[in-house]
Amino acid sequence: MENLLVKPIHQGFGAEVEGVDFSQPVSAKVVEQLKQIQNEYAFTIYRSTQLDNDRHVAFASQLGRQLEKNPFYAISVRLGTPYLFDVGNIEPDGSLVEKDSRRWQHALGNALWHTDSSYSSPRAKYSLLCCYDGARPGIANTVFADTRNAYEDLDAETKAFIEDLVVEHDLWHSRKIASPVMYANPTSEEKAAKPPSCHKLVQRGPDGRKTLYIAAHAKRVVGMSEEAGAKLIGDLLAHSTKPKYTVEVQWRNKGDMIWWDNRISMHRATPFAGDFARDVRRATVVDDGPNSFGVTEHIAVRNAQIGNISLSPVRQQQQLVYSTSTTA
Repeated sequence: MENLLVKPIHQGFGAEVEGVDFSQPVSAKVVEQLKQIQNEYAFTIYRSTQLDNDRHVAFASQLGRQLEKNPFYAISVRLGTPYLFDVGNIEPDGSLVEKDSRRWQHALGNALWHTDSSYSSPRAKYSLLCCYDGARPGIANTVFADTRNAYEDLDAETKAFIEDLVVEHDLWHSRKIASPVMYANPTSEEKAAKPPSCHKLVQRGPDGRKTLYIAAHAKRVVGMSEEAGAKLIGDLLAHSTKPKYTVEVQWRNKGDMIWWDNRISMHRATPFAGDFARDVRRATVVDDGPNSFGVTEHIAVRNAQIGNISLSPVRQQQQLVYSTSTTA
């Protein structure tokens, strides 16, 4: 690949890429090369890009038809554009976000394993997170989980059981997990800004490999009891985040950017005390593929009902296991 150096990180999951000049518009040819690299490695790292708002948004815009707008931009205007999400800890007046404020508590959910905007319809395809300032090696790292290899290592019975399942994803579910008091009852404005959506649990990534589409936002499995669905989701999250499937990336320099594909990976932030200013901003590319809008709930329910009638003996037995083991 012309002028690009790719350094794989973790057994083909993740890579550092060198040779991209972000000081000027990236050519269409290089963009296509980068997409191919992304399809293979799921997440890529670019050091010291020195991107600013305009070039960050411009590059992200080259990767899809639409960027996701921040629905809470009206109350978080520090960045000056709705196409960047403020993932740092700085208020519009320059002060640090107050500990235990609603924004602070909301950010606690970032430490859970998740997939950006899996609760949206259309969902997110790519995320491009850039450190504008405050990078400190070893502090507030980002960890990634390989949901393709995690799926491949599941046993055949589990694969058969989950093949056609649909999961409801809800932002406020994960926020309640991370902050059970503050987010026990999200406001009507919050729920209206980010309603839930349903997506198939097993999907095919852009490289054709099957993958688990799962996250802390995963609230319930359509057609299963609350207890059985929660156990299944928990088991799959625990499996997918074993050390063999995960890799931790350090933010070393101002301008470091990580680009990941939300369809074939999960990620989380490591704990951060927030006692110094950290300016991190994310552009999010909306998925324009066949699974971007997910599955409407009434279709998901219908499919679950059909599936329950015609389950194979193996799937019937597994559903019984999930139902009984959580109520014992």
